[in-house]
Amino acid sequence: MTRRPPRGRFPQPDHRPTIVTRDSDPDRQPSARSLRGLDWLNFLLADVQSGVGPFLAIYLAGYGWNEQRVGLALTIGAVAGIASQTPAGALVDWLKSKRALIAAGVVALAIGALFIAFFPSFWPVVTAQVLIGAMSSFFMPAIAAISLGIVGHRLFNLRQGRNQAFNSAGNVVAAVAMGVIGYFISNRGVFFFVAVLAVPTILSLFLIRPDEIDYELARGARDGEDDRTPASVLDLIEDRPLMIFLCCAVMFHFANAAMLPLLGEMLAKGKGRTSMMFMSACVVTTQFTIALLAAWAGRAAGSWGRKPLLLIGFGVLPIRGVLYTLTHNLYLLVGVQVLDGIGAGIFGVVSVLVIADLTRGTGRFNLTLGAIATAVGIGAALSQTIAGAIVHHFSDRAGFLFLAAVAAAAFAVLWLFMPETLDWKPGAHAPASMAKR
Repeated sequence: MTRRPPRGRFPQPDHRPTIVTRDSDPDRQPSARSLRGLDWLNFLLADVQSGVGPFLAIYLAGYGWNEQRVGLALTIGAVAGIASQTPAGALVDWLKSKRALIAAGVVALAIGALFIAFFPSFWPVVTAQVLIGAMSSFFMPAIAAISLGIVGHRLFNLRQGRNQAFNSAGNVVAAVAMGVIGYFISNRGVFFFVAVLAVPTILSLFLIRPDEIDYELARGARDGEDDRTPASVLDLIEDRPLMIFLCCAVMFHFANAAMLPLLGEMLAKGKGRTSMMFMSACVVTTQFTIALLAAWAGRAAGSWGRKPLLLIGFGVLPIRGVLYTLTHNLYLLVGVQVLDGIGAGIFGVVSVLVIADLTRGTGRFNLTLGAIATAVGIGAALSQTIAGAIVHHFSDRAGFLFLAAVAAAAFAVLWLFMPETLDWKPGAHAPASMAKR
């Protein structure tokens, strides 16, 4: 016989229409093993990715590459990533074996790192960048899907904050290790380190139990509505709030993507091996800030809302760009990276939550992640090329001020036009084909 709860113990429910989703099931209790697997995956994957990020610009500069050539190589690799982002998101929505996609991407990163280490000339580096860009497109949507499929929407903000915290902690460890390797051994040793780290990264995937990943929930679908209708990017374009957020995200990444590589190239001029240590310090400062901030950002996103946090993250970016032009003191430049950590930490946590809010009940969560990553990748790739050309023809100062102006415009668009999505009603402003009411 079921006992009724005492009167007044629980708040009275309102009578607004509600949507029953799979994540409302009170029996959803993921195992400690799967949660630890997610922690280790985020930590180790960050280690692997760090070696083919900002350190690449310094490595290539050491072989006589100028800013424009470095920017071109990075852009070509980014184009491969851009072309694969949306199909990667759609594939993550469709395919149940999301762990296998991550494993394939890690192997590609390791192979690309070895190519760069052994053949630091233009075409081998471009080939490696294409391979890395294309296969690493699966990481963000696959990890977000696994997380959502394990914990559900109700706890997703906390899980996303934890994912970002472990990712940043991994970046801190990797940056210190790679800085030490680059200084005491060689810059090339960084890329061998990446290949070695691929092994424990793949092993961490086996800790995540596949039977605990709810397939429909991982897609953002409603219970019992898994019709597997082919996803359409045109449906996403018709969603006005989603397009506003996409515009903000593209401008943010256009302003942000080139700042650290340009700083790395500036540090590399006449500094020799010391530049690798200072780049390591920059990355450590950024990632340590993110690691401290991410869990708080996840909690605050559930109480403050998404937009106030995004305004903070967007607001520090133009300040950072201007500060780079005011000093050439290496220690002060490293200190400015705290602002990078604040902006990247907030955006990394809250952007995924905004997309989950706007796509809840549509079954196209990962497609939307991929489509937005495609647009963001275009902005980031153009940032590398355009900012690199400005620096090459004018000065470092002109490049940083240009990026700061774009960042200020992104803040204005977010403030004036982006709605709050914390209590977003599924399909509120989406086309009928997405709402699937």
